Amino acid sequence: MTTDHDTLLALVDSRMRRGISRETPAARIEQSPGIVRQSGPESVWNGIVWSDLDPTGADAVIAEQVRHYAGLGQDFEWTMYGHDRPADLGERLTAAAFTPEEPETLMVAELGDLTRRMADTAEPAGIELREVTDEAGVAQVVAVHEEAFGTDGTRLGRRILAQLTESPDTLKVHLAIAHHEGREVPVCASRMELYPGTGFAGLWGGGTLAAWRGRGVYRALVAHRARIAAGLGYEYLRVDASDQSRPILERLGFAVLTTMTPYQYEHRARG
Repeated sequence: MTTDHDTLLALVDSRMRRGISRETPAARIEQSPGIVRQSGPESVWNGIVWSDLDPTGADAVIAEQVRHYAGLGQDFEWTMYGHDRPADLGERLTAAAFTPEEPETLMVAELGDLTRRMADTAEPAGIELREVTDEAGVAQVVAVHEEAFGTDGTRLGRRILAQLTESPDTLKVHLAIAHHEGREVPVCASRMELYPGTGFAGLWGGGTLAAWRGRGVYRALVAHRARIAAGLGYEYLRVDASDQSRPILERLGFAVLTTMTPYQYEHRARG
């Protein structure tokens, strides 16, 4: 079965964005005209997951979101998809003091097809894939993330640990461990979000240490997570792909749907 581009994009919008469920009991999903957002303490992701705004009122809606999260004392993200309206939303967010990050590519694969294509994919020699369930494992995930991406992973670590504690059925976290010169070395960290009732699971992370890239570690983690998701009855796998992972995923059969650009608003940086 192959679902066409427009149908897949509509499914993402309806199930993953407008119909999103909260990631932990501490989070709240809030809807208002043209907006769906998640709010909560620092242990959850705060931000706008869907927007469809009329140009005449867009700036007022943006200002209201800034006030909302300021009242919570939370920085937040506005995740802008390439087909979101108005067409100049990115410029409006920048004018409202949001900071854009590097664009990503939204990619989706049908799990039935993907698991068949990757049936023979196994972890490379000397690599063990290990599920993370405790604080020590999360600390290793954060360390790999920071080295692979060059960004601070403190807040990410808190979010992962909170979700594993409060909603363990919605998150799978894995490390690729290299058995190297008599030592165990974490070389890649990845997460899979499970969204019950949507048919979708999502791949996140996948950061691999530079010395271990090009050896099939990331591909093995994609295959491993795909098998888990398919076994749990999910139909689709989505990835917000970087320029580095996009070519790998395209070769595996993931379809390119649109771009995504995270726009960050940091209240604390503005005093």
